[in-house]
Amino acid sequence: MKEKVRVASGQGFWGDMLTAPIDQVRKGPIDYLMLDYLAEVTMSIMQKQRARRPEAGYARDYVSLIKEILPDIIEKDIKVLSNAGGVNVMGCAEAIRDVAQELGHKGVKIGVITGDDIMPRLQEFLDKGIEINNMDTGEPLADILDKVQAANVYLGARPLVEALDQGARIIVGGRLTDTGLTLAPLMHEFGWTFDNWNQLAIGTIAGHIIECGGQCSGGNCQYDWQNIPDLEDIGFPIIEAYPNGEFVVTKHENTGGIVSIPSVKEQLLYEMGDPHEYITPDVVADFTTINLTDDGENRVRVSGIQGKENTEFYKVSIAYSSGWKSVGTLVYSYPDAYEKAKAADRILRKRLENLGLEFDVILTEFVGVNATHGHLSGEPPKDIPEVQLRIGVRGQNRDDITRFTKEIAPLILTGPPAVTGFAGGRPKVEEIMAYFPALIPKDLIETKVEIIET
Repeated sequence: MKEKVRVASGQGFWGDMLTAPIDQVRKGPIDYLMLDYLAEVTMSIMQKQRARRPEAGYARDYVSLIKEILPDIIEKDIKVLSNAGGVNVMGCAEAIRDVAQELGHKGVKIGVITGDDIMPRLQEFLDKGIEINNMDTGEPLADILDKVQAANVYLGARPLVEALDQGARIIVGGRLTDTGLTLAPLMHEFGWTFDNWNQLAIGTIAGHIIECGGQCSGGNCQYDWQNIPDLEDIGFPIIEAYPNGEFVVTKHENTGGIVSIPSVKEQLLYEMGDPHEYITPDVVADFTTINLTDDGENRVRVSGIQGKENTEFYKVSIAYSSGWKSVGTLVYSYPDAYEKAKAADRILRKRLENLGLEFDVILTEFVGVNATHGHLSGEPPKDIPEVQLRIGVRGQNRDDITRFTKEIAPLILTGPPAVTGFAGGRPKVEEIMAYFPALIPKDLIETKVEIIET
C-alpha cells in the first residue's frame, strides 16, 4: 500500500484549459490524472454529433491530449481516468489505441466502461411498468419520450476500480461521476471497500473539491480575488491522500492561483444541495463533518469526513428537445442610452405582435443595467455611456423563431438613434435541450468493463 496517493485534476468541463492536464503531468509529481468532460447538456450534444457521423460522439480533445502526454504518463507511471467517451465510449477508446500504436507504445491497457447509456432501453422500462418521473416536477417520462435525445445513468467508482484492478493505464467511460474519478484511485491503492461509508465519503468529497479544476485553486473565487496571484498561469488542484482518510488539497509549486481555506470552502459549496446528504451512486456524504485546516502555503488539510449508506437508485440524466430559441443584441450609446434601449424593446415587441408570431417566452435584458441582478439593480445613472439590448425568444414553432431573427437588423434604421453592435449578422436559431432528471433502480443497470491493449 502506498503511503500517499496524488490525484490531479486536469479538466473541469469540456472546453477547459487545454494546457492544464499537460502542466499537471509535467510540472510535478502525480500518480493519477482525472479529467471531467461532461455536463448535463453535453451528452445530448454528443448524441447529435454521432447522429451526423457514427464515428463521433466523444470528446476529441481527450484523444489529442493522450497523444501529447502518453510518453510522459508511461515514463512516470501515471494513470488517467476520464468520462470523455460520451455516447461513443468504444470509439473514443479505439482512437486512443490508434494514437498509442502510432507513437509506437505497445502494451498500453485501455479500460473501457459502458452501461450508462440507457436511451435504447427507455421504452422497455416503461413497458415493464417501471416508473420514471422527473425528480423536480413529477412529470412522467412517457410525456416526452418521443423527444428524448440522450439518457445516461450516473455511474460511480465501482467500474473504475474494476478497470484499475485489471491494470488499465488509461480509462475512458461515458457518464461517470466526477467524484468517482477521484474516489476510485484511492479505493484501488488503499484497499478501501464499498461498504465503508466514511472512506467512500472521504474520496467523494476529495473528488468534489477538485472536480471543477481551477475553481478551487483561485479561479472564479470571490474571496480577496484581486490579490490571487498569476491567474494567467493558474495551477490546477491536486489531492494528496493518505490511508487514514485524511487528504491535502494543493497544487504544483511555481504555478499561479491559490489553494486556501476560503478557496476550498467556495468549491465545497458548489452544487452541494443538502449539506447533510450529498448523494452519489457510491455513498451519501455529510458535508457538515468536514474539517479544514491550514497545512502550509497552498495546502489545506481535510479531515473528519463521515458518510452513510448509499441509495438503491441511480440518477439518470435525460435530455430532450423542447422547442427553439434565438437571442439578438444591439448596443445603444449616450445620451439616453437606457431610454433608447427600452424604446427599441417596445418597438420590436409590437412588431412581433403585429406579425402574429407566437412564442412561449420573450425575455429582455439590458446589459449594463439589470442583466445580472434584475429588478434589484434599480435605475441606472442618467449619463450611463452605453446599454446593450439583449432580447431572446423561445417557442415550439421554428418558423416563428426564424422570423424573429429577421426583425433585429431593421431596428438599426427604423428605431432609436446611435446604435451599434450589429456587424455579426442575424442571430442563430438553436434547438433547446431541456433537462429531465430521474431515478432508476440500480438492479436494472448493467455495467461492463473491457480492457483493450495496444
